Formats: sequence, structure tokens, C-alpha cells
Amino acid sequence: MGVPLLMVGIVLTMIIPLPTMLLDLLLATNLTVAVVILLTAITAERALDFSVFPALLLVTTLMRLALNISSTRLILLDGHAGKVIQAFGQVVVGGNLVVGLVVFLILVIIQFVVITAGAGRVAEVAARFTLDAMPGKQMAIDADLNSGLISDEQARARRLDVGREADFYGSMDGASKFVKGDAIAAVVIVSINLVGGFAIGVLQHHLSLSEAISRYCLLSVGDGLVSQVPALLISVASGIVVTRVQSDQEGGLGADLVHQLLRSAQALRVGSVAVALLGLMPGLPKVPFLLLAGLLFFVATRAQKPAPVEVEEEVVDAGNEQTEVMLEQVRVEPLELELAPDLLDLLDPARGGSLMERVRALRKRIAADLGLVVPPVRSHDAPELPASTYVVKLHGVEAARGEAPPGCSMVLGEDAAGLPGRATVDPVFGLPATWVQDELAEVLAAEGATVIDRASVIVTHLSEVVRKAAPDLLTRQDVQVLVDAVKTVSPVVAGEVGTDTLSLAEVQRVMRELLSEGVPVRDLTRILEAVTAKSRETRIPEQLVEAARGVLGPTISSGAAVGNRLAALTLEPLLEQSLLEACRTGDAGTWLALDPPRMEALVAGIGEAVRTAEAAGHRPAIVCSAQLRPAVRRLLVGGRPDLPVLSFTELSRNLTIEPVGVIYLAQRAAA
Repeated sequence: MGVPLLMVGIVLTMIIPLPTMLLDLLLATNLTVAVVILLTAITAERALDFSVFPALLLVTTLMRLALNISSTRLILLDGHAGKVIQAFGQVVVGGNLVVGLVVFLILVIIQFVVITAGAGRVAEVAARFTLDAMPGKQMAIDADLNSGLISDEQARARRLDVGREADFYGSMDGASKFVKGDAIAAVVIVSINLVGGFAIGVLQHHLSLSEAISRYCLLSVGDGLVSQVPALLISVASGIVVTRVQSDQEGGLGADLVHQLLRSAQALRVGSVAVALLGLMPGLPKVPFLLLAGLLFFVATRAQKPAPVEVEEEVVDAGNEQTEVMLEQVRVEPLELELAPDLLDLLDPARGGSLMERVRALRKRIAADLGLVVPPVRSHDAPELPASTYVVKLHGVEAARGEAPPGCSMVLGEDAAGLPGRATVDPVFGLPATWVQDELAEVLAAEGATVIDRASVIVTHLSEVVRKAAPDLLTRQDVQVLVDAVKTVSPVVAGEVGTDTLSLAEVQRVMRELLSEGVPVRDLTRILEAVTAKSRETRIPEQLVEAARGVLGPTISSGAAVGNRLAALTLEPLLEQSLLEACRTGDAGTWLALDPPRMEALVAGIGEAVRTAEAAGHRPAIVCSAQLRPAVRRLLVGGRPDLPVLSFTELSRNLTIEPVGVIYLAQRAAA
């Protein structure tokens, strides 16, 4: 209740006459508050540490104006306004009206022309730049969050700081007008008091000119000085706050000044010599300049000495460092690349290693192909691995392993078997290959052989692992970031995600199912449009996935085609009809209610048709009705997860559909 009572008290001060003793107390309080505000602004390490300052400016300005009204009332009515104002009128300016007016006008000019104008301009520019930088800061926070550098709580705190910073500088841009208006009001009030006091003294009390000036005009000047000194202090505080640059030093402005001014001992020594030369010039007093030169030289010698080391801080820092190391060790990374010690040259750019640069390029390429934000790949050495071995891990579990002998390159092709080197198999496509020395590899590359360097082998292997594991790498946080990105272009569509209409978990499941079939999720806007519309009818995941596939049909079919031609395997019409009748829908999705021999015959028939088409040089895709597609896909997910299964509604009109076979029940299995 303190602040509301203070505001009510300020308003009452403007209306109710105050006794001189209470006025003295309030004037002293006003000066004390100004000093505290200035010291707080100096010691604040960043502007947001004093975020209440814009509102405090309004309160202190209103408080000074209220005291001006009260003191004016006492001066004009009684010719006396307490000891504080009398002291400023008699002691500070020596009882001289002209001196008092000059000092008062100088203070006003310093506040109005120098400090307030500069602080107002800085606040205006800071507010504009802060608002312009908000999107970039938000994107940087999202990038740090996606890369695992910060936690969800840290991201929320940083987003809150960004919003508070924008609000603060926007408020300071407006609050600086309070200081400017206060300076103008001080001049007007003093002018009115001078004229009014002089008129009252001469016309009403019939005082002489000198008596009127001594009694009323000096009190008016003293009143102006009493209010102007706190106003100047707060104006300086506002300038310090808006010009404050955040640093890593503790202790506010004083610590920054000591650290930065005393950082260069050479500059201090040169400065001491320059000041000493000034002292030796004819006509200038030598003692002050030589004393200052000696002081600068002494400070320069002190600045060279290293700061003492506190043992307790070392222990605490060592403990914190040990804790951070332990947390780093127990954390499970989504994606890791472990290298044997003899492969670490691939990570060192000074030794020609380009593995990390290629991994970064791989993340960008997968993001462009699939729309998936691949988590950072943590690469480190693993002394326990055999020589020349690398391991790719997903969530701490080994997903792939390969070799990349130092000083060697991989040559692909059946002709590579006769080359001098170590015979091997390409880890991605299973082709025969040979590791040969780099000198021989250069000769073979010039002759037209397919030569792959070690880094390319590892990156290609890593790419295959990531593409297969894309559904597992898509986290809930990644989905939230992608949805937030959609909000910038389609806020209406993305606004329904996370509500009762469609949860974020359901969107994640749809995107995972699409990625498991190799369907890119780049066009997230249309995916969300289709899924949110379907979610009003049903929340069954399979039907939500099919709704998303419906809008992505041309993209899906084009991805399964070679060039502009899609090699299609279709089901025999009677077989397709019987399978439609055998479709059943449950909580897990659509499945085929077939007896084991018939199921075995169907799987064998699909396998025969696929092998025949592949032997003829085609890359086939199964095309069936939309109602049957999920069940056929579920049937093949264990044996041929890479075989596309499309519905007729997903075929693009721009493709040439080439039938390459018909699927029948295998007779042997059916029998």
C-alpha cells in the first residue's frame, strides 16, 4: 500500500498547506531520494536491473512539482518557506539575487540542453533498435534451444528478458519527456515566483524594492535551486541508465570504469608524461600538474601488478567446473559421432580436416530435403574403439559402425577388387570397394574411377543413419519451434495447435509417421491446415496422417518417381477387393484380417513382383486404393520399409504412370 498512499499524499500536498517543518522534511527527502536513485543507476550492472526507473521518474517529477506548489504558497503568503529554502537562498548563492539566478539558469541549461536532450535521444534510438532486434534475438534463442546449448527454462527466461528490455526502452523513450518537462516547469515556476513575490512585497505589503528582493525573490531562487538539484541528479541517473552497456564485470559503472581505464598501463604512463610537460610550460602552475603526473605514473605501475588470487574462489570454481563436466558426461546426446584416436585429424582444420564443415552442410541439406531440424552432432574421440573405426550413436545407442583408415580413400566398383589395398563394402549401398592409398587414389580418379575420401564416407554413412532415424530425432521441442515459425506467416493455422482442437503431441505423431515413409514435412503450413480440419471429425492418428498425405500427394508421388516416370505395381482387382473386405480398423490403425497362409501368400506375391520390377531396372512403388494403403504399408513396414506405398489419390497429374507389374497371391504359399 506504500505506493498508492504516496501518490495520494503527493496530490494532497498540492492542495493542503504544509507547515514549514514538514516542508523541510519533504525537501530533504526529495534530495535523498534523488541521491539514492543516482547511486542505484551507477551500481546497476545492466539497464533491466533498474526496470522500475521509468515509473519512478514520473513519481519523482510529480513529487517535486507538488513541493514547488507548497513552497510557492508559503513564500507568497508568509514570506518564509522553511530553513532548507532559506539556506539555499542565503548560503548557497551568498544572498545575491543575480548570482542565484545565474546559477539556477546554468543548472537548467545543463539539465535541459546537455543531459536531458542527450538521454532522450539515446532512449529513442535504443527503443527503436531494441524493437528492431527482437525477431533476431528470438531466433537466436530458438537456435540455441534447438542446438541444446540452453534448457527450456533458460529459453523462457531469455525470452522474458527480451520482452522486458523492449518494454523498458520503450518506456524510457516516453519517460525522458518527464525530465524535459520538469526543466521547463522549473524555469516557469521560478519566473512566476519572482514576479508574484516582487508584486506582493511592493504592492500589498508596501516594502521597498530591496526589501522585496531580499524577502521574496531570494526565497524564490532558493526554491528553484532546491528543486533543481534533485532534478539534475535524476536527469543524470536517466542518462546513465539509457547509456549503460552490459558487461561481464560485477559492481556496475564503477567496476567498469576501474577495469577499462586502468587496463592499459602504457596509456597511463604516456598520460603522466603529457601532464608533466603541461606543468613545465611557462605561466602554468607547476605543483598541481606535477602532482597529477606523479599520481598517473603511480596508478600505471599499480595497474601492471596481477590481481591477488583468492583460494576459496578457486575451490568454488573448481567445484562448479567439476559439476559441469559431470553433467556433460551423463547427458545423452541425440546424435553422436565417435572416432578412434587415429581419426581425429578429420576434425582438425589445421591438418586439412573438413569433417565438421561437411556435417554442418549435411544438417542444412537434410533440413532442406525433409524439413527436419537435425540436432547438432557431438563429435568426440573414443579411445576404446579399434583403430580406424567410427561409430554413429542415436540417443546413446550404437546405430552404425564403419572404418576410415588414415591415408586412404575408398574406390567403388567390382574392378576395385584387384587393386592393392584392403577390400571392404560400401557401408551405405553395400557395393564392393577397396581402401587404397591416397597417392594411388589420385591416379585412379584421373582415370575415371569412383574415389571417395574418408570424410565423405563418414558423412554419407551419417546421412543415411539420420534419414532412417528421422522420426526418432523429431522431438516435441522441434515441433514447437517449427509451429512457431509457421505462426509468423500463417498465425491462424498455427494458432489451433496446442489447443483442444489439436495437441502438439498429435502433430508430432503425424510428422513422425510422414518421416517414417520418407515424406518431407517442409510444407508444414498445408500439413497443419489438413490435420486441423480433419481433427474436427476424428482424432485417430492414422486418419490424421492420411489427411496430411492427401495434401502432399504430388510431393509424395514425385519423390517415388524417377524423373517424370513412376513405375507402378498394382494389385490384381479381385485380390484388391478381397483385401478391402478384410480390412479392419482398431486403436492401432487399419490392418488386414487374413489367415496366416493367405497373409504369407500376399507377402510372397508382393516380393516376387518387386524383385521382377527391380530386375528390369525399375524402382517400383505399390499403388492401391486409399482405404487399403495404410494396411498394405503396415504389412510391409517390417520387411521393405523403403518400398513406397501410394494411393491413387496421391498420384500427381504431371507424372507418367508406367505399370510394371501386377501383384497376385503367390501360388506356392497359397497352396
